[in-house]
Amino acid sequence: MKRTVKAALCICMIALLTGSVFAAGQREPEAQQVTFFHYFSGTLAGGIEELVTEFNQENPEYRLSHTPLDHEAFKTSIRVMLTGGNPPDLFSYWAGAQVQFLVDADRIAPIDDVFEMYELDTLFSDVVLQATEYDGEKYFLPLTQHFAAFFYNKEVFDQAGVTPPETWDEFLDVCEQLKNSGVTPIALGSRERWPAQFWLDYPLLRTAGPEYRAALMEGTASYTDPEVVRAFEMWKELVDKGYFVANANAYDWAEAATMVGTGEAGMTLMGSWFMQLDDEIGWEAGEDYDFFPFPEVDEDVPLAAVGPIDGVVLARDARMPDAAKQVLGELAAVGPQTTFNIGSGALAPNLNVSEDIYNVLQLKVKEYLDDVPHWAFNYDLATPPPVADVGLDAFARFMNQPDNYMQILADTEEGKVRALEEGDEL
Repeated sequence: MKRTVKAALCICMIALLTGSVFAAGQREPEAQQVTFFHYFSGTLAGGIEELVTEFNQENPEYRLSHTPLDHEAFKTSIRVMLTGGNPPDLFSYWAGAQVQFLVDADRIAPIDDVFEMYELDTLFSDVVLQATEYDGEKYFLPLTQHFAAFFYNKEVFDQAGVTPPETWDEFLDVCEQLKNSGVTPIALGSRERWPAQFWLDYPLLRTAGPEYRAALMEGTASYTDPEVVRAFEMWKELVDKGYFVANANAYDWAEAATMVGTGEAGMTLMGSWFMQLDDEIGWEAGEDYDFFPFPEVDEDVPLAAVGPIDGVVLARDARMPDAAKQVLGELAAVGPQTTFNIGSGALAPNLNVSEDIYNVLQLKVKEYLDDVPHWAFNYDLATPPPVADVGLDAFARFMNQPDNYMQILADTEEGKVRALEEGDEL
């Protein structure tokens, strides 16, 4: 009897041990952690938490560990991490001259194999595809396509008896009528400098055209050229007439947008991330506010749309490059691009994303962009970063000293030349 019990116990122990070993062998492998630093934070955080949460749920073999940084602090901190040799695997960045700057500095790695493996060339429009390639290689995975336009308070416009203008003369008339009704026509929050850049971008594009502007961005045209002077004089006319909020450099972009929401101002020239503030302001796109493109100035100049394309790049010194590439491929899919852009206010770069996710204004943006012949990155994404810093300083300075614009332009040209001569080191 004792032998029978002992034998039974041994069989049970063997079975338990065998089962434990088998179970251990069946355990899911530990997720590979991929680090992701980004600037989708604060008032620009729409959709990012949802994106990361959904990605990690749908891809248990990876863990996308994201770290949001302040939008302005990011610009400096990411360069520190890159030069220090300790960058995250992936980080958000802006297509255009900003990515080219990192390519030239050999700080990010090409991802042609990701595009080939996931057949990404078939997913994006020609404009977006152009934003992915630098020096003949793919470096950039797009997440959003934003558009800068005038967002305006519909009730304020109705009360002033004005409608969205189509020409520059009509725009000046709208501003005057808004001012006469007791409303500041234009809200601008240029404390972080970049929100003011659209006031050079559009006047220059609408008068000198895309080719000249491209030459200025590349450094072959001068800030003292008559074309740039004319654009600044258009901007100055608005300042002189009191159409901007007072002391614009004291506010950020969201505070300026809120002025439009409260009716303190009639409109603001801003990107489509403006729509991320719907809940904060408490209004609805298409019902309480709408947008109109920057008006035509010279009818012979072809129209161009301005805006950034945000995306993700792979650090040259990434610790988990293979896993990071897999993550990039998945981020291009319909699911992640849908989730992120429900909250971003942008258009999803993936052409297969359903239009059902867009609100009425996003659909209106898409329709407008489909018909515009030219796309241009905003100033700080179209110029090399050292030059962009010079220009952004000039725009903020202009808002404080509009009468000194000719000296500001001369100083900007000198600063541009100096920045280009000093080279492109991080």
